[in-house]
Amino acid sequence: MAFENLSEKLQNVFKSLKSKGRLTEADVKAALKEVKLALLEADVNFKVVRQFVKAVQERAIGQDVMNGLNPGQMVIKIVNEQLVELMGSETVELPISQGGTTVLMMVGLQGAGKTTTAAKLAGKLKSKGKTPLLVACDVYRPAAITQLQVNGEKQGVEVFSMGDKKSPVDIAKGAMEHAKAHGQNVVILDTAGRLHVDEGMMQELADIKDQVDVSATVLVVDAMTGQDAVNVAETFQEKVGIDGVILTKLDGDARGGSALSIRAVIGKPIYYVGMGEKLSDLEQFYPERMASRILGMGDVMSLIERVEAQVDEEKAREMEKKFKKAEFGFDDYLESMEQMKNMGGLQSVLSMLPGMGGKMRELESMIDEKDMARKEAIILSMTPQERANPSLLNVSRKNRIARGCGLDIAEVNRLVKQFEQARKMIKKMPGLMGGAKGGKRGGFRLPF
Repeated sequence: MAFENLSEKLQNVFKSLKSKGRLTEADVKAALKEVKLALLEADVNFKVVRQFVKAVQERAIGQDVMNGLNPGQMVIKIVNEQLVELMGSETVELPISQGGTTVLMMVGLQGAGKTTTAAKLAGKLKSKGKTPLLVACDVYRPAAITQLQVNGEKQGVEVFSMGDKKSPVDIAKGAMEHAKAHGQNVVILDTAGRLHVDEGMMQELADIKDQVDVSATVLVVDAMTGQDAVNVAETFQEKVGIDGVILTKLDGDARGGSALSIRAVIGKPIYYVGMGEKLSDLEQFYPERMASRILGMGDVMSLIERVEAQVDEEKAREMEKKFKKAEFGFDDYLESMEQMKNMGGLQSVLSMLPGMGGKMRELESMIDEKDMARKEAIILSMTPQERANPSLLNVSRKNRIARGCGLDIAEVNRLVKQFEQARKMIKKMPGLMGGAKGGKRGGFRLPF
């Protein structure tokens, strides 16, 4: 998970601070030394670390903090505020024009996830009422055009292509005419990447910008490359000029140094972060929410938004009624697991809850995502009647189900037992689903 290592180390530092009734200047300096080491280990740019620690120290070693009722909490508050400032203070939107056509040029190195990100972004903008057009300007990488077309089809977004014989400049100009003729108001240019920055690549991007009125040049960088991501950003800013950044694969980077360094080094905002492989896994970048995640305070707002996006409210209400009457069956159980999967999995959801940031290593041993897959296989091996009425499950039926999913009957018995326990528990706990009261919207809970 993103920032896992950093979050764990920072929480240990702050735990020792909070345990002290009063803080001396030496206590603060010792704690900040640990913070500095944690940031450097997270691959944060060393100049950024130095400036960050200096800013925190100047604010923390003051009369208001040292003589306060809870100096440890005050230091944490200062660190939180400085982290938010480091990442840009405010959320920055892509400059999408309300009238006319917006042109977004996606740039970056090969392998950063540029083509997939272009499709993710197109889907995001389409959901906001825009009519995007994806443009295949990468005429060098084998199958780049096909990849964009496949992803565009999945998102329900048209892909403009002129094959791999035309120049990227001609393709971009042709796309502009196509968009104008078909009423498409956002043109997303998927340009070619290279294995490393070279003059030919930069000249090609400059030529496109000369011939097409680009609204924003968006750099796509792989968060897992750490400090290299910052170096790439500096080079693109210097050679081509960029307006902002999209960080990909942040979910797979336990360090997260690039997210903390890029804004401070190049002075450009992070628009979005890629948090998974699915085409829906592109999240708006909120500095204050990211700082909260890093410090183990959770990210409840993002979790709520994820639930709202993935959970059908009408279905949630129907399930709530079934839960209250203890009438839900295995189909409902399966649907709950599917909803959890759509929200990124149980581990991803738990990481957004307050106090969980530094406990993810401990939770990893307890959360068995493969067990969820086994449960799904067992349920799908049942007949529709058995899923709707679990009381039908006698020994012979359970044996048939075990053979059908290729698992031991003990696994089937365990699932049935867990299911019945969940049913009893929910019957004893009305309101587990957080029913709608006083005009408020219903909540969402899971039966496992």
